[in-house]
Amino acid sequence: MTKNIGIFSLTSALAVGVLAAQDAIETLATVDVIGSSENVLGLTGSGAFIEAEDYQRKGITNIQQILRKVPGVYIREEDGFGNFPNISLRGGDGTRNEKVTVMEDGILTAPAAYSAPAAYYSPRAGRMSGIEVLKGSSQVKFGPHTTGGVINFLSTEIPSEEIFYTRNTYGTYNTLLSHNYYGDTVRTATGTFGYLLELFHHSSGGFRDIDAGGGLSSSNNTGFKLTEPMVKLFWEPDSALRQRFEFKYGYQDFNSDESYIGLTEEDVRNNPNRRYSATRFDNMASEHHRSYLKYRVEPSENLNIEFASYYNQFSRNWAKVDDIVGGANSVRGALATGNGLDILQMTGPGSLIFRNNNRDYSSYGYQFQGDYSFASGNVEHLLQFGARYHRDDVRRFQNDEQINLGATGGVTDRVVGAPGSQGNRYQQTDALAFWVEDEISVGNLTVSPGVRYEHLDQSFNDFNKDQSGISSFDLVSPGVGFNYELDGSAVAYGGVYRGMSTPGPRSAAKSGVLEEESMGYELGYRYQSPKVSYDFAAFFTDFDNLIATDAGLGAVENSKNIGEAEVFGLEAQVSYDPLGESGGELSLPMYVSATWTDATLTSTITEGGGDDIFAGATDGSLIPYMPEWQLAAGVALAKGSWSLALDATFVSDAFGTAQNVDSPSQDTTGAGARAGKIDELLLFDLTGTYDINENVTLLAGVNNLFDERGITSRLARGPRANIGRNAFLGFEAKF
Repeated sequence: MTKNIGIFSLTSALAVGVLAAQDAIETLATVDVIGSSENVLGLTGSGAFIEAEDYQRKGITNIQQILRKVPGVYIREEDGFGNFPNISLRGGDGTRNEKVTVMEDGILTAPAAYSAPAAYYSPRAGRMSGIEVLKGSSQVKFGPHTTGGVINFLSTEIPSEEIFYTRNTYGTYNTLLSHNYYGDTVRTATGTFGYLLELFHHSSGGFRDIDAGGGLSSSNNTGFKLTEPMVKLFWEPDSALRQRFEFKYGYQDFNSDESYIGLTEEDVRNNPNRRYSATRFDNMASEHHRSYLKYRVEPSENLNIEFASYYNQFSRNWAKVDDIVGGANSVRGALATGNGLDILQMTGPGSLIFRNNNRDYSSYGYQFQGDYSFASGNVEHLLQFGARYHRDDVRRFQNDEQINLGATGGVTDRVVGAPGSQGNRYQQTDALAFWVEDEISVGNLTVSPGVRYEHLDQSFNDFNKDQSGISSFDLVSPGVGFNYELDGSAVAYGGVYRGMSTPGPRSAAKSGVLEEESMGYELGYRYQSPKVSYDFAAFFTDFDNLIATDAGLGAVENSKNIGEAEVFGLEAQVSYDPLGESGGELSLPMYVSATWTDATLTSTITEGGGDDIFAGATDGSLIPYMPEWQLAAGVALAKGSWSLALDATFVSDAFGTAQNVDSPSQDTTGAGARAGKIDELLLFDLTGTYDINENVTLLAGVNNLFDERGITSRLARGPRANIGRNAFLGFEAKF
C-alpha cells in the first residue's frame, strides 16, 4: 500500500517571486495529523479531515456545529456561539474538552493541558484552513489525553502566491464576522521566503435578554467580542539540504457577557432567551498568546525530522454570580424549588455572592518528531518516532464580592473580599513523553504497532491553607492498528489501544486520585471514489478509574475517581454525488452521518451529591450528556455561479445527571436544576452562495430555519436553551 501520510510530503506551487515567474517553487509541507481528506483512506484507525471551505461559506464558526457531522463526536452546547466548547470523543467526559488532546498546527494549545485541561480557551474554527479529528487506534502519537482523542486545528496556510483574502458577514443579534489575510511566497537568491498577516474578528450582541430588577432596566448586553491577529513566516535556505524554518505568533483578546446561571424549568420553556437580572454583572475577559518556532529538515529522501519549541500564555477572569444568601441559599436550589429565586431576579431581599475567578496559565515545551522509511525484503516500514518535554502551570487568585439587596431587590451595598481569599493556589506539571510507531506494510496489509510513554512530575501549593504536595505518574499507552486494502478504493481497518488521562496536581497529591484508563477497540470499513464515499465503524471503550469533577464544570483540581464505564457505538458516514462524474455544470452532493451509542456506568456511586452530576448512579445508569442517537444529513445543488445547501442535525434526548431523572423534582442527590432531561432537537440550516465573478462571492444563510428550541445543557447552574433562528448576509473576496 502506498504511504502518503508520513510527517512530510513535497508540494509544488507556482509563485510570483523575485526570480522568474515561470519557476515552480517547491516548499516543505506543513506537519499535519492527517493532511487531507484523501489521506483518511490510509489511516489505521478512525479519523476525519474537514476542509474549511465546507463550513466557512455556510457562515459557520461554531466548532461544535462543525463537528456534529463527524460520527463519534458528542457535543454539549452552552452559549450558542461555541465560545465555550464541550466536546467528547467516543464517550470521554466532554466538559471543557478536558478529555480531548486539543492542538493547533500539531502543538498543544490548551492553556494547561496537564495541570488544568478544562480551561476556557479553544482555537477559533472560523480562522482555520482545516480541522483534523482522530478517535481510535491512530492516535498513539498524540497525548496527553488518549482516553478521548485528538482535535488538531490547522491555522491559515502561508499562500504559495500573493493573495489578499477577506470574508465578512453581518447577521441577527448584530453578529459580525470578519476574516482577512494577506500573504505571499517569494524566491530570493538566498532561499524561499513566505509570510502571512491575518486578522480575525467575531462579535455579537447576544441572543438572550436580561430582566429588569432592583431598579435597573432590562438589557440585551449578553454577547461577546473577539479579535485575533496572527503572523506566520517561513524561510527555506537555498542549499543542498532541504530545510525549513517557520515562526508563528498569534494573540486573542476576548470579552463576553456570558453567565453560569440558567433558568427554572418553567421559565426556560416559556422564554428560552431570558436571563435573570442578577446576571447583568457577569463578564468573562481573557487574553491568549500563542507562538512556536519550528525547524524541519530532510537529511535524505527517506528521513524527515522536525524540531519545535512553543510558548502559550492565557489569562482570564470570569467574574460572575456564584451563589446567593437567603431563601434556598444556593443557586441550584433556587432554580429547582423557586425558594430564593427573587434574589436572582433582584425583586426581593438577600445577597448575591459575586466571584472573581481570576486565573493565569502558561505552558511551554520542546518537541521532536521524525519518520524513517525503509524496506526489508518485501516488507516496507515507515518508522515514526518523537519526544516532547512540556511544562504548564495555573495560578488561581480569586475573591468574592457580596452584593446586598434591599427589600425591593435594589443594591444597598457591596462587601469586597480580600484578593486571593477564595482561592490562592499554584499547580504545575512537568511532562516528558516518548512515542514510537512502525507502519509495517506487506502487500495489501499495513499494521501499525506503537507505544507512548509519559512521565509526569506534579506539584501544588495552596497558600491560604498552607498545604502543598507532589505526585508523579508513569504512563504507558500501547496500541496497534491495521489497514487492509481490499482494492484501490476500499479498505478494512481496526485496532486496539490503551488510553490514559491524568488528574490535576492537587487532586493527585491531596486526594490520591488515580489516572483514568481505557481500553478501546474498533473495526471499520472505508471506501472512497469521486462519486461516492462511505465509512462504517463499530467501537467499544472500557473505562476504569473514570475521573469526574465535583462540579461537572472542569474544576479538575477537585476531581475524583468514580468507577467504571462502558461505551459501545456504531458510526456511519456516507457522501454521494449522483452527478459527480457527469462532467456537467450541475452537481448534487449529499451526505448523511449517524452515531448510535450505548454509554453506561458500571459502578454504583454513593458519594458526592450537590454539584456532582455523577452522584446517585447505579450499575447501568446512562452517562450524562451522552445521547443514544446523533444524525446529520445534507444536500446541495450547485450550477455554475450559484449553490444552495440544506443541512439538518438530530440529537436524541439525554440525562443531565447519572441519577437519570426526568426533572429536578425527582432528584434526591441535591443536584437541583442540574438534574433532568436534555431535549432532543432537530435543526435545519439553509445557506446559499453566488459568484459575482471569479474573485467575489455573495454569502447568505439562515440557521435553525424553523426556530426549534430546547434545553441543551443544565450546566453550569440550571437549564439553558439553544440559539433560535438567525440569519446572515455577506461576501467573500480573493485578489
